[in-house]
Formats: sequence, structure tokens, C-alpha cells
Amino acid sequence: MQPTPFKLERYFARHEFTARHLLCSSDPESMSIGELLAYEPDAIDGLRDTWLGYTEYPGAPALRRELAMLYEHIDADEIIVHTGAQEAIYSFMHTMLAAGDHAIVHMPGYQSHYAVAEALGVSVSAWRAREEAGWALDPDELEKLLTPATRALVICAPHNPTGYLPSRDVFDAIVAFARKHGLWLFSDEVYRGLEHDPADRLPAACDVYERAISLGALSKTHGLAGLRLGWIATKSAQVLERMSTFKDYLTISNSAPSEYLAAIAVRYTDALIERSMAIVRANLRVLDDFFARHADRFAWHRPRAGTIGFVRLKRGHAEQFCAELLECTGILLLPSTLIDHGDAHVRLGFGRRNMPEVVGLLDAYLDATVTSTAS
Repeated sequence: MQPTPFKLERYFARHEFTARHLLCSSDPESMSIGELLAYEPDAIDGLRDTWLGYTEYPGAPALRRELAMLYEHIDADEIIVHTGAQEAIYSFMHTMLAAGDHAIVHMPGYQSHYAVAEALGVSVSAWRAREEAGWALDPDELEKLLTPATRALVICAPHNPTGYLPSRDVFDAIVAFARKHGLWLFSDEVYRGLEHDPADRLPAACDVYERAISLGALSKTHGLAGLRLGWIATKSAQVLERMSTFKDYLTISNSAPSEYLAAIAVRYTDALIERSMAIVRANLRVLDDFFARHADRFAWHRPRAGTIGFVRLKRGHAEQFCAELLECTGILLLPSTLIDHGDAHVRLGFGRRNMPEVVGLLDAYLDATVTSTAS
């Protein structure tokens, strides 16, 4: 099984650690180990005493107990901890889908949501977000995408890359469709908790549907990508058994220090969310002003959740624009060609503290481009 190259990750491999300014990062501002331990000062002793042997295959019991607190109806033994969300996606596709199956996938989206399945011989139909409606999904379209071979529906909510968040009515309609047809509902919820209005937060899919698999990770909501911790939560004994067995061929078990630090992070979820959201709220005000000034160049649907948005260029091509911007300013944006969505959009990240400074550089670049063209 050979998936197509992961275009977004290959792009980051070339540029993420060499570009002077990142304006497309999907994760919020991170922190040092010392800053994390400051939430629980006595925890440094536990870190020193952490045994550097193998950990339990599904994840440390203490960590899974903390993770279970993020859900309404999930127990610790209904969670499998993985080395990042990517491993969990890969495992689900390999264990619950097979050649000849069909999956419906929310698009535009994260490449592994569909590329891994396609490499396995699974046919994929795109359930496309509608830009003209603020990147909304239309549940009425799902029946038209269904085939006799459909086995799974893959969604991302809050959504990467648009920041769209379904209403509760739309979410309930998605769950009802999956239940009606007995589908696996793989729900990527790595941004859950970063709703710009907390009242908009949806239930975890695993809490409302017995064949749902909720994906979580510390990289987004908690801003701790360096811990490389993701997990799935599900009521399905079949999924838990198959994914546990498959993990024996992947990482087997996780990093003991990462699991110890992850348990601290999850205990302080509310504080870490508020830390990220303070940055997001300030940055969105900056972006509102920026896009108002440049309404002739960009179409901006203000995200409802998360730390990224998807911006359409009203003229020119995204790939060329991003390449020229990087060369002239050192600012890295992500063109939509890297997520299989044409050549007219860019992904922009607004979870980092230095975003206002970088947007100022972008502003100056655009003004200079206008002046140069006028001359």
C-alpha cells in the first residue's frame, strides 16, 4: 500500500523551519515543558520519576482517565492513545475499510482523510463544503453520494482548513444519516474546544452515536504538538479491538514522558483553551481590519472555530502568490493546490502571538505591489 505523497507535509518539510515568518500554521501558540509544569508545580517530581520503559499499549491508564473526562459517555477503556492524530487516522482506515468499499469524505480537507483510503482501494466521494454559504455543508446531499458499498462518512468539525462549524441541526442530521445507513462516522475533532463562541460547541460524535469514532489530539486544542499525542474515543468494541491489534504493527506503545505530560495538559484543558483563545480573539480583530482594507483582493469567511481560515484570492493564482510572497518577504502561506482544492485559495493561521507582526509585513508587501504596478 503506497499512498500518494502528502503534499502539505512535503511543503512543510521544505519550508516550515526555514521560512522567516509562518502565517499558515494550523496549531496555536505552544509552550515549553517548564510552562506546562507551572500549571502543576509538584508535577516535576513525577516527571523525574517517570519510568522509561514500555507503556501500556492503549495508553497509560492515568492519561486515559483524564481523556475520558472530555466526553459525556466514554470510559477510559473506550480510548486508544496514539502517537499523533495521523497514526489514528491511518489505523482506522486500515482496520475498518477495505478494497471495494466506498467512503464519503468532507472536502476540502486533510489529505490523509481520503488518500489512505484510496491507496487501499476504497473509492471516495467528496462531500463538498459550499464557499458561497460560508463553507457550510448540506446534509441533503448525502443521500445522493451514498452507494451500496458505502461504509464510512468522514467529517472534520471544527473544520480544517475553513474554520467552519456545523450548527447543531446540521450535526444531528449527519449523525442521523450515518445511523440510518449503519455507517462508521469518523469525526475529526482535533479543534473541538476552540469554538470562538463556546455556546456553539457540539457534542463529541462518540457521545451520541454508537458507530462513531471521535479523533482528538493535543496539537490543536491544547497547543502541544511536540508531545505527539492523539487518540480515538468510541463505544464500538469492534473498532477498539481492531485498532488495538493494528497498533502492534505501528508504534506499539507511546512515549512515557509524553503520556505523563499529556495527562497534566488534559487536566488543565480549560486553562490551555483560554490561553489559545485569548490569542485567537486578538488576532481575529487584526484580520477583520486587514481583510476590510483588502476586500478588493481577498474573500474572507470569518471562521467560527479553530485557528485557521481559508481565503480566496480574487485575482491571480494561489501557488504563484505564495511562492512570490515567500521569496520577497519570507512569509509562508499555504496554497490550496496542496489540499486538492484548485489554485485560488490560501490557508492562513491565526493562533500564533506574532501574527499581527506578520500581517503587518504582508500589508506592506501588498501596498508595495500596488505601488509598483501603478508605476
